[in-house]
Amino acid sequence: MPNTKPFSLLVIPDDEPPALFGTPLEGRARALAERVEWHVTRPVGDGDTIARLRDADAVINIRSSVQFPRQVLDACPNLKLLSVWGTGVDHVDLTAAAELGITVSNTPGYGAPYVSEHALALALAVSRRIVQNDRRIREGGWAAGFIDELYGKTLGVVGAGAIGRRMIQLGQGIGMEVVAWTVNPSPERAAEYGVEFLPLENLLQQSDVVSLHVALSPLTEGFIGREQLALMKPGAILVNVARGAVVDEAALLEALTEGRIAGAGLDVFETEPLPPDHPFTRLDNVVLSPHAGSMAYNGTMRGLEMAIENLETFAAGRPANVVAAGNRG
Repeated sequence: MPNTKPFSLLVIPDDEPPALFGTPLEGRARALAERVEWHVTRPVGDGDTIARLRDADAVINIRSSVQFPRQVLDACPNLKLLSVWGTGVDHVDLTAAAELGITVSNTPGYGAPYVSEHALALALAVSRRIVQNDRRIREGGWAAGFIDELYGKTLGVVGAGAIGRRMIQLGQGIGMEVVAWTVNPSPERAAEYGVEFLPLENLLQQSDVVSLHVALSPLTEGFIGREQLALMKPGAILVNVARGAVVDEAALLEALTEGRIAGAGLDVFETEPLPPDHPFTRLDNVVLSPHAGSMAYNGTMRGLEMAIENLETFAAGRPANVVAAGNRG
């Protein structure tokens, strides 16, 4: 029988914990290739990644903690398409991919409502001491001290893409004054978003909550360091649902330990999963979340569906959501 499926070998190298495996979308993914290798553990290092991908002509990448540097991509001579579930592609060497002829696609915009809700939830959990009071009750105690409100406070949104824009709306919706920073401010965007764009230094000085929504890039790596943290109010809260490396973790740890800012809500970290003995786990003014901002069921299913659609449109000669264009057709 002739080969009627567009790909020979589809590999999902990193579905841990399972997000796509066992869902209604699994069959749709399997229908795209003659053979499918589905790993529900993450590869350990580049050598393991190469071993899993060596013969693949299509890959669906689930976890951003799995890296695709040049040496990995170079070891995959058959790879035509790397379909990334998620917006961020900082873990993929896009220049190398394009040079090697590998197309890379992502799933932009799908998570905006869910990630922004998560950011707001983290800000509320820190300000209202939800985790600490829950723990006190479970230990037989009761509330201790005041909690803080966000109503009437200033929210500084750093990054005004789809997620940042939704975060602006949520802040305004609960009665916060909202200011924002973006790489490309304009009076037209400010009017459209209903927000004032400020220089980063001014935003940090004015905000009671600073919420990070920028993609990781050479511009934003270590974007919030000692100098920036020193500009924040002593009572301010930092929320990071972007990428761990956007923040200098050592500097943030110092600021939190010394009480130079009030607290932090963190969904992303420099090392993921977060090591169990990490100093953040010992701080009472930090709420931790396991990179779960986009893991609402409906959002997850739509994002994964987009990752599969990217394979389908590529096979049909109409590549979509391309962030690196290759020529291995």
